[in-house]
Amino acid sequence: MSNGFETLAIHAGQEPDPLTGAVVPPIYATSTYKQDGVGGLRSGYEYSRSANPTRTALEAALAAVEGGARGLAFASGLAAEDTLLRAVCKPQDHVIIPNDAYGGTYRLFAKVHEAWGLHYDPVPLHDLDAVAAAMTQKTKVVWVETPTNPLLGIADIAALAQLAHDNGSLLVVDNTFASPYLQQPIALGADVVVHSTTKYVGGHSDVVGGALVAADSGLGEQLAYHQNAMGAVAGPFDAWLTLRGLKTLGVRMDRHCDNAERVVDLLLAHPRVTEVLYPGLAEHPGHEVAAKQMKRFGGMVSFRVAGGEAEAVEMCNRAELFTLGESLGGVESLIEHPGRMTHASAAGSPLEVPADLVRLSVGIETVDDLLADLTRALG
Repeated sequence: MSNGFETLAIHAGQEPDPLTGAVVPPIYATSTYKQDGVGGLRSGYEYSRSANPTRTALEAALAAVEGGARGLAFASGLAAEDTLLRAVCKPQDHVIIPNDAYGGTYRLFAKVHEAWGLHYDPVPLHDLDAVAAAMTQKTKVVWVETPTNPLLGIADIAALAQLAHDNGSLLVVDNTFASPYLQQPIALGADVVVHSTTKYVGGHSDVVGGALVAADSGLGEQLAYHQNAMGAVAGPFDAWLTLRGLKTLGVRMDRHCDNAERVVDLLLAHPRVTEVLYPGLAEHPGHEVAAKQMKRFGGMVSFRVAGGEAEAVEMCNRAELFTLGESLGGVESLIEHPGRMTHASAAGSPLEVPADLVRLSVGIETVDDLLADLTRALG
């Protein structure tokens, strides 16, 4: 099979149904399977927590587009993260996390896994010396977001992979913001890629899901064991929706990037915007690294406004075409105030975000309509 991204997204794991010739994988809405005699599994299926053909198709496609050995689909991105951490870490182990990360990831470390005995340190991952200094013999994982959520910071995946592996640690990359179309962490040395497939992979704001893709088949087997043992799997309809979204990821991401670049130009020229955060800007501190490891710079844009928190909140409320809502990566544009919404759980922590920050998920609508809406909202 061709290894072109769009070809893999449409065909990998998705052969026509052998019974009917259906070109779209069926939704196998079944919990159990008839066995061919005691212990005789037909095509390896026995119970849909362990495996389901619709989920298998999605998992094969995800592994293919990320260039990994094994893909695993979960009920949410956080379910994927939790399963990964409990599979590769034990109490008293240590994890390095970004000092700018998704609030739900921070909450998982700070409120769930810390009580279990897992230690963590937030570190600015663009600073390789700081990462090296934070590592100990107990550091099992270096956890990376690039671009980060919501400040769109950039980390050098290849350099961090070298540091992690020299220490005997795993490099885990949350690739949600970039998507596998724009960035290939496994090719750069990552051991595991994490996704909230709710976002760009699904792409239509109609399904919640998560994924892990392992670079190595042995680690993939270890993660698969824990996926089954812990049970937070993607259901067949969710897997089918996610697979449908994956097919158009390439063409959608191209439009997301086109529109985001136009939005950035508008924001840079607006007198009420004090700072624009986008890795495609030459003045962005991570621009050179992003240009090296990303195909384009994505559909997420953050910016800060004059007037502080009150004005940032009001601007979010004034937007109309940009829907006020959490999440990201769908075909429709979203606007939110991270400090009060997606990152409220990080308040008072080293990961607290600026109060005057607004985050945009730039959709694929007609770009002139988006620009007009932002102009009205900015006032």
